[in-house]
This record gives sequence, C-alpha cells and structure tokens, in this order.
Amino acid sequence: MTTCAATAVAAAENNTTTTTRVYVVYYSLHGHVGTMAREVLRGANSIPGVEATLWRVAETLPDGVLEKMKAPSKDEDVPVIRPEQLAEADGFLFGFPSRFGMMGAQFLAFFEATHGLWESQRLAGKPAGVFWSTGFHGGGQENSALTAITQLAHHGILFVPLGYTFGGGMFEINEVKGGSSYGAGTYAGDGSRQPTDLELQQAFYQGQYLSRIAQKLKD
Repeated sequence: MTTCAATAVAAAENNTTTTTRVYVVYYSLHGHVGTMAREVLRGANSIPGVEATLWRVAETLPDGVLEKMKAPSKDEDVPVIRPEQLAEADGFLFGFPSRFGMMGAQFLAFFEATHGLWESQRLAGKPAGVFWSTGFHGGGQENSALTAITQLAHHGILFVPLGYTFGGGMFEINEVKGGSSYGAGTYAGDGSRQPTDLELQQAFYQGQYLSRIAQKLKD
C-alpha cells in the first residue's frame, strides 16, 4: 500500500471513530413538530464532528381519521425509523406533539416497540433531549417532557435538559413562547400558529447543546 493510500485509509478509520451520530426522531401531525425538528437537525449538524440524521416514527391513525383531522401529508423525504435503528446513534433528540399532557400515541407506540433494546440495554448511557408542541399554555409544555422521561429512564438513557443555558431567550415575556428548561417547544394554537423565530432559535440551540454533550460522553 502506498503512503498516500495508507494515509487515506487511516483518515477514514479515524473519521469513523470520531464522528458522533445524533438521531433527531419526531412525530408531527400538523407540521409544527416537523418544523422544529428540521431546526434541531440544523443545529446539531452545525457542530463539527457531528453527523445528525432526521427520522420520523410511523403513523398509527387510519387515513380516514387523518383526513377528517385535516392533517397534511407526511414528509416523504424523511424516512420512517425502525426501533432497532436507535442503537446506531450516540445521542437522540425526540420531538412530539402533546396529547393530554404527554407524548402522542404514535410516539408511545414507537417506544413500546423498543422491547429488544430495553432487554439488552443497548441504549443505556446515551444522552437524549426532547422537544414538543402543545395547543396552548395548559396543554403540557412542561408535563410532556416530564412524562417522556419515564420512557428514557427504563432504557438507561440520560435525559439532557437545557436548563437556562439558552440565555436571555428563556426569560422572554413580551411574546408568546413555548419551551422551558426541559427543552424547546412551540404553541400550535388552533393549528394556524407556526413556530416563531425565537422558538426556532431555541430548537437550533438544543440541537447544538445535545450534540456537544453526546460528543463529550462518546470521548
């Protein structure tokens, strides 16, 4: 093998071992969480050495129900993840709409299908953050995150909250803003409200923050 070829192989092997893989996995019914997820992904991929991938969980509602709910078509450019694929990642960011103060049934169904990973504890010690969408302030902006932690705990996944590291944006009171110290969030209202610039900034930041934690834990 030539010196150049040996150097190229060594570089490729080094890249494989140093790249931190972050999976952004979401479910979105009306698109709000999907918008947040893409910003989370952008933030994660802005960190050198991180390779972030966007996934969505499978839909569980029949087409007829989705039609009555006026749900838009799914993002076909985003692949549906299989539960066992979580083992490939070094860290996770899970996004979901809130239903009665907790993650929607579609995401719960996904977690319930991770029995094999739970049995082997393949995900133990890996970091994860959560982000979400609720209809209004009483729809679970904090409770959705709190109840999601139980899913992580049984896998031994390390929950990574934002704390108040986002800075001044955490204390904004002059405009409606979702999210909290638990993670990024948005309000959907009657469905017409879309994530604001500030909410998207927090989502971007969360992607960066979790990715840096994942890098430290991998090292």
